[in-house]
Amino acid sequence: MIFATVGTTDFDALVARMDQLAPGLEEEVVIQLGRGGYTPRHARHFRFLPALDEYYRCASMVVSHGGLGTLIEVLRLRKPLIGVNNPDRFDLHQTDLLGELERGEYLFWCRDLATLLDAIRRIPKMTFRPYDDPPCRIHEAIADFLGGRDMASWKGAA
Repeated sequence: MIFATVGTTDFDALVARMDQLAPGLEEEVVIQLGRGGYTPRHARHFRFLPALDEYYRCASMVVSHGGLGTLIEVLRLRKPLIGVNNPDRFDLHQTDLLGELERGEYLFWCRDLATLLDAIRRIPKMTFRPYDDPPCRIHEAIADFLGGRDMASWKGAA
């Protein structure tokens, strides 16, 4: 199964393209629609669920919008991932994020929906680096912000 997801937003262009490709693919396509207005005719679909983990686990590959939360969830499961930036977003943060993750060899970035079929065909032959969460250093940033004080010295100071 190929699972496509757009997160909590709308990305009708991706949904429509996956629906268009679905009849010609060798696997079933399931699409999470988000808030979009396009209703697929060739693929199983739904708007929202509390969690998408089961779909991620069952998928042979995931095609996703460029949202950080979704990308990281899929990468943690080590699933082959095609990321597509949504050009309708108000800034280019998805482009920046997908570029970094592609440079790190964690996913394939599909920059143009016209090339999505080629990406779907190529991804089973590709090898990606396993993603591991970077170490958490928020405590160091907070200590720096507070003037370099050791966080232990703040105990009891309220």
